[in-house]
Amino acid sequence: MPTQSALWSMSLAAETRRVAESHPFLVTALRAGVVNYTAAARFLEVDGETDAVATALRRYAEASPAYETESRDVRVTMKSGIGTVEPGTDEALLSLGGTAFGPGGSDRTGILATGDVDAVALADTLQRLALEEITPLAAAVADGSMLVVVERLEGANALRAVENALESVPRTT
Repeated sequence: MPTQSALWSMSLAAETRRVAESHPFLVTALRAGVVNYTAAARFLEVDGETDAVATALRRYAEASPAYETESRDVRVTMKSGIGTVEPGTDEALLSLGGTAFGPGGSDRTGILATGDVDAVALADTLQRLALEEITPLAAAVADGSMLVVVERLEGANALRAVENALESVPRTT
């Protein structure tokens, strides 16, 4: 039978993992091995000694798969003049709810990636765009295609951000 100290440690470790997982950036950093465990322990709101929480984080990191990226086999193109179109029509490139985007002579730009794209690639792309301070008006991925719609003036920077994101997408396995 585990001692009271062992039970407390297990629950502290479980609580530390639970709280850490509520901060995806921290889990990514733990997997990449770039975390100051003591600083991370202070950041997390876990009821326990900082050193004990830091130890739990270290063990969690050691048990996690290493952070790795992969380049995706994609073709990325940019199309100007994207605007709202009638949902359900053949020209709609992206449709959600009552809004659809496609060639429509508007002042928006679409960045289209075709090939090995999925939700992980889209998530990483959106993070890269956020770092560039580009806020997409719409974004979606389905059936080997990913579309990001941005303001016209952000098109060239968005294209570079999408290309860079797809060169190093985090591996999920």
